[in-house]
Amino acid sequence: MADLPGVAPTRAVLASSDYFHNYSVVGLLALVGVLFVAVAFGAGRLLRPVVPTPEKLLTYECGVDPVGEGWAHTQVRYYVYAFLYVIFAVDSIFLFPWATVFAAPGYGATTLVEMFIFLGFLAVGLLYAWKKGVLEWT
Repeated sequence: MADLPGVAPTRAVLASSDYFHNYSVVGLLALVGVLFVAVAFGAGRLLRPVVPTPEKLLTYECGVDPVGEGWAHTQVRYYVYAFLYVIFAVDSIFLFPWATVFAAPGYGATTLVEMFIFLGFLAVGLLYAWKKGVLEWT
């Protein structure tokens, strides 16, 4: 609806303009952030010295010159340790929101039962990994 001369805007029009004003602030902040990064990268590209030499173009890993093939055998057991770490790290992060809900009135018994079920699943997974010998370092 177009605003008529001499007619005050309605609450809906004022609310929508306030709503879009909030998003325009976020958009402006995002634009300033992108421009800041672009200017920083552009300044770095203009100011850095570019002198490519064969030594600088070599692949560099931990101070060891690359010799031989690029393929190396990796133990799969390290993947299992990393996988177990991620599982238990994510699960421990889940405990913090649970603790805040547990403190809220009226949710104590329900959240306590839910958390013991959750910890039971974790215990079963840990027991399974232990029985399979995943946790033994060989």
